[in-house]
Amino acid sequence: MEPVTLTTDRLLLRTVGPQETDAVYAICQDPDIQRWTTIPSPYLPEHARGFTEQIAPDGWAAGSMFTFGVFLPGGELTGMLGITMRSLGTGEIGFWGAKEHRGNGYITEAALAASRWAFTRMSVDRVEWRAEVGNTASRAVAERAGFTIEGVLRSSLNNKGVLRDCWVGSLLPSDLGLPSTAPYVPGRG
Repeated sequence: MEPVTLTTDRLLLRTVGPQETDAVYAICQDPDIQRWTTIPSPYLPEHARGFTEQIAPDGWAAGSMFTFGVFLPGGELTGMLGITMRSLGTGEIGFWGAKEHRGNGYITEAALAASRWAFTRMSVDRVEWRAEVGNTASRAVAERAGFTIEGVLRSSLNNKGVLRDCWVGSLLPSDLGLPSTAPYVPGRG
């Protein structure tokens, strides 16, 4: 699949390439990104190169992971967002935001735009969000984007060789007023 570009009122979401390697490397030196995401730590220049030159383009080519750099109109990288296909109709969203751009709602806006695209163009019926318990910043983004927090999965997230509990949440097309590819009947419990 060829990469797509999405726009919002304030942002441009597009794939990343070699031209973003230095910015990705610099942003990923943030200890919070290294602590709360599954990127390597320490994060070395070769990790950034591998991400921008291999992982991101290969994911698009295979239709397995759709990575978007989150850019301001002037071209500054404010964060990264990806939707990884986990099963038929289900994608998992992940993201990080550059420290100097946090608190502006950029990642929330990007998460909504990418999820809407997945629902309307990729036949996704569920976008899942997962974050290690304690990553309150990620949870706040998910909640502001409309994700329903569904609970805690024990020993479900492997972060740098350590199994950790994670929160899980979901966003459905109906949460955004969109149709699903199949009827949805919520359980009664």
